[in-house]
Amino acid sequence: MTNKNSSVEFPEPAPYLTGLAYVPRWIGGTLCYVVFGLGGLLSSLTVLPVLRLWPGTKQQRIARVQKAVHIMFKGFVWMLSATGVIKVSTKTLPSLSEAKGVIVVANHPTLVDVVVLISLMPNAGCIVKQGLWRNPFIRGVLASAGYIPNRGADLLLKDCQQVLATDTNLIIFPEGTRTLVGAKTNPFARGAANIALRTQTDIMPVILRIDVAGLTKQQPWYELPRQTINMSVEMGAPFEYLRYDASQNNEAKMARVLTRELQQYYAEQLTALPPLRNMSKH
Repeated sequence: MTNKNSSVEFPEPAPYLTGLAYVPRWIGGTLCYVVFGLGGLLSSLTVLPVLRLWPGTKQQRIARVQKAVHIMFKGFVWMLSATGVIKVSTKTLPSLSEAKGVIVVANHPTLVDVVVLISLMPNAGCIVKQGLWRNPFIRGVLASAGYIPNRGADLLLKDCQQVLATDTNLIIFPEGTRTLVGAKTNPFARGAANIALRTQTDIMPVILRIDVAGLTKQQPWYELPRQTINMSVEMGAPFEYLRYDASQNNEAKMARVLTRELQQYYAEQLTALPPLRNMSKH
């Protein structure tokens, strides 16, 4: 299967599992979620506090925790691959893993996109909705890794400036939620552009391509894909903030321009998210 907007060539789609053949996939994938949840809880009570309290500067302590989360997420992605849920392939991986202090923008086709990205970057942070800070399974991980709560605009901008200044990459999904099936992307919000312009930080676009729909917004988390999702992770040319220097124009206007160009870029790179298979026919 070749994406018409890219040189990426996916392998032949995996078999669509039905009946008893689907049971091992469902059990294996569900165990992955259980391990992820319990692992987050246990690590936040054991390993991460040790790393956070170990002698060193605040930046060094956060960097240690981010590296630990990176390793754990790498293990989780390996488990998803071993159970046949998803298979991740990368292009320009050295550039992505070596990036420092940039805003990483990506489209959002699946539930595990942020996990995949953090598994590829040892120094990644992200903006997390307030509700997740009340989740006992991952609250400790979020706090220890220096992730940013999505609060008021002024406080959020200040937090982003501090994180980017430590050479941490900030992951943002401009769509805000997972891409609807049948669309290339959801409409982009201006948050990433506003942060880039106000912190004077370049944007690194990452394109996530998948060959079959799974782990989408229209599916509950427990409806594991009946076909292995092949995901390609690619890095595009950076969007340099200096091209949108607000000193020459209104800052809000330039944020709109940058957002529009980002969405156009992804529209040119992607094809529509494949439709879900009609399970009632099987």
